[in-house]
Amino acid sequence: MNSYSPTEFIAVVNQTLEYAYSPALVTGEVASFKINQGKWVFFDIKDEESSISCFMSVWSLRVPLEDGMKVVVSGVPKLTKWGKFSFTVENVKPVGEGSIKKAYELLKKKLTAEGLFDVSRKREIPENLVKLGVISSTDAAGYTDFIKIINARWGGMKVSVAHTQVQGMDAPDQIIRALKYFNERSDVQMIAILRGGGSADDLSCFNDEQLVREIAASKIPVITGIGHERDESLADLAADVRASTPSNVAEMLTKDRNEEKMKLMKTMNRTNQVLLQAVERASENNTGRVKRVCDGINTKYIEPMIKNNAEKIDDCLKVIKDAFDKVQNILQQRIKVLDVLNPEKVLSQGYAILSGKISPGEMIKITTAKQEIDATIKNIKER
Repeated sequence: MNSYSPTEFIAVVNQTLEYAYSPALVTGEVASFKINQGKWVFFDIKDEESSISCFMSVWSLRVPLEDGMKVVVSGVPKLTKWGKFSFTVENVKPVGEGSIKKAYELLKKKLTAEGLFDVSRKREIPENLVKLGVISSTDAAGYTDFIKIINARWGGMKVSVAHTQVQGMDAPDQIIRALKYFNERSDVQMIAILRGGGSADDLSCFNDEQLVREIAASKIPVITGIGHERDESLADLAADVRASTPSNVAEMLTKDRNEEKMKLMKTMNRTNQVLLQAVERASENNTGRVKRVCDGINTKYIEPMIKNNAEKIDDCLKVIKDAFDKVQNILQQRIKVLDVLNPEKVLSQGYAILSGKISPGEMIKITTAKQEIDATIKNIKER
């Protein structure tokens, strides 16, 4: 039989508990919630028959709690130096529609009072956006839809992607690290946070207080496309621009190729009309002047003066024609650029677009001019 001092015994028990149960997830109802000295959080988590004493730091509490809320806590069981059992909580997350909504409303009220969602803080989408940072799960359908639409609308944008989880307890910290990365080491002009539709529990990670504060503090403008149009997260409220879905983000950040082509064609037609009207007015004005000269001057001067005016008309028409040709050349060049950037033209030449995680065993999507093919990567060789 082993002999221990109280301190030694507690250390052995905690080592055993940490080995057997670290980390553990416990789901239950919050009771006896209190904050001590503004630093430490104490509460019980209970079910119909049992109750566990929980302890955590205020810094680790990233969602508001109240008695009666249902939560899942992540942490390690420990025996305190006073010989009492306690569950040291590392993370806590509301579960169930009622508890998630309650935590959302409490945190929304707090951050609204701080001015974190004020319209005056919002920044617009940068003009001439060519470098975009994206935070999303590259395996998600929402990300795939975003890439497909952004490539179909307008080519030439450089997209840097930070792959993160977009649901679960680990998602907020991963998204925060991605935001810090783009702000500290990247030259992107805007950051897009993307996540497709899901349940209230799936989307609750976007109501994490530290994540919301990080979005509001970003030096680079942030646009969110989270869930469906009816969904609203605190991350949406903190962002500079909110889109309804990941696909809507792509539409807001890029121009429509066909619409731009139509605008250029309309500009060319309007330019043609303006130039033709200018030529007609110049011709009418000079003809009137010639007629007045002929009526008031001796005939021996008429012919030289007509010739002189004719030369001026020719010079005027030449200048107008040169300007018109220059405008037409510029517009034609822009139309050619649009055609070159069109991914459908590239696909029609036999090329294909691969989307998905490039790794052996992973599923990828192959898009050709006429087909969308699901395939599994069997092997990868370096060229």
